[in-house]
Amino acid sequence: MALRTGIIGTGAWARETHAPVLTAHPDVEFVGAWGRNRAAADAVVAPFGARAFGALDDLLDAVDAVVLAIPPTAQPDLAVRAARAGCHLLLEKPLALDVAEARRIRDEAAAHDVAGLVFLTSRHRPEQRAWIAAARERGGWHSAHASWLAGLYAPDAPRDPADWRQAKGALWDVGPHALSVTLGVLGPVRAVAATRGLGDTVHLALRHADGPSSTVTLSLTAPVQQSLFTAVGAAGVLPMPTPLSTVRVAAATAVTDLAAMAASGVRTHDADLTFGTEIVEVLAAAEAALGPDPVASTATRPQPR
Repeated sequence: MALRTGIIGTGAWARETHAPVLTAHPDVEFVGAWGRNRAAADAVVAPFGARAFGALDDLLDAVDAVVLAIPPTAQPDLAVRAARAGCHLLLEKPLALDVAEARRIRDEAAAHDVAGLVFLTSRHRPEQRAWIAAARERGGWHSAHASWLAGLYAPDAPRDPADWRQAKGALWDVGPHALSVTLGVLGPVRAVAATRGLGDTVHLALRHADGPSSTVTLSLTAPVQQSLFTAVGAAGVLPMPTPLSTVRVAAATAVTDLAAMAASGVRTHDADLTFGTEIVEVLAAAEAALGPDPVASTATRPQPR
C-alpha cells in the first residue's frame, strides 16, 4: 500500500523538490499540501493534481506521513502536532534551533511510535551515504576536516537568505550538512571549541568519543562554494566523493527509507531524529563557545540584496 504523504510548507523546496519527488515515487501517494497562505499551497500542488488543504488538521487526517519544508523556527510545534496525529516525519535540517526543542520532537515521535528522518542530503545521496558507511566501518581514523562554504549574499545568488539564516548564520544553516558527515564517520562528539572568521564564517574543533579529532569550517559569506570532507587514518587520506546525484535523488532516497520504516516498524536510521538531535547538541555547544561576535558589523555581514 502506498504511503499517503503530504507537505507542510509552500516554499521553493516544497515546490521544486518535494512535490515532484512525491508525485513520481512508486511507494507514495502525494495527497496534498498545507501552508499559511492558501494561494501558495495551490501553487505547490496544482502541477501535480494534488489537493491544497485549508486546515492543517484536515491534511494530517488524510495522510500517513508528512514532509516538512519550513524554517526551523516553525518546525518543532508543527512536527510535534504531526507526530501526535500519528504521522511519520521527514523533517528539515536543523531539526530545531535549540536542544530542548530538538529533544521534544525526538521524544514525541518516539512516544507516538512514528518514524522520523532529517533530510540531510549527504546522508541520502546514494554515492555519499555508501562512502560514509564504508568509512565508518573501516575505522582507524586519526582526524578529519570538513569545509562547507557558500556565497548566499553574492549578487548572482538565486534568492535572498531567509530571516532565520540571516540571524543564525552558517553555523546553523550549513553546519548540519558538515556535521552529518563528520559524526557519521568519526562518531559522537564529546568536546567542542569554536572561533569566528570573516563575515559569518566559523571554525569548529571537535573531539570525538572514540578519540579522533576533527575541524569544520562553515561560511555563507565565502567568495567560493565548497562542500568537502577528508578523513585521515591508517587507510590514508580519503576524500568523500563529489556528489553526482541531485537533491531530488536524495529526497527520493529519504522518502524510500521513510516508507520502509513506516512499513517495517523500524525506527532507527543513520539520519533519524536521535542523530538530528545530536547535531543540534553540537551546534548549540559551538554557539555557546563562540559567544557574542565582538567585531560584528554590516561591513563583515552583508545585507540582503
